[in-house]
Amino acid sequence: MIERPLLDAAHTTDAAREKIAAFHPKTIDEVRTAIAAHPVVVVGMAQNPHVKNVRRALNAAGIQFHYLEYGSYFSQWKPRLAIKLWSGYPTFPQVFVRGTLIGGEDATVAAITDGSLVRLKDTN
Repeated sequence: MIERPLLDAAHTTDAAREKIAAFHPKTIDEVRTAIAAHPVVVVGMAQNPHVKNVRRALNAAGIQFHYLEYGSYFSQWKPRLAIKLWSGYPTFPQVFVRGTLIGGEDATVAAITDGSLVRLKDTN
């Protein structure tokens, strides 16, 4: 498994950890709640063609999903940044299946094509 390096909490001050925890917690709670409640969740933004493509691909495959939208290129960049910091994934859409982040458009289309998305979705 490939892991990206993260700054160890031992190398952050209490003040830094408090600021991180206080950065749009309602947004993170909303995403976490949706991921817990729905087998497939797409987190996206308006005007992003990759988000539209993922939603179209899931619909074409007959896969139901819950969609959360946070602004556009012109609004709500801070809530989107909070989501990126929380998930560690740098772009949108962010597609979660049974709580697992599978990635964005390319990974989602590949998972639909090879059947792994449905297998993961149907896993209890």
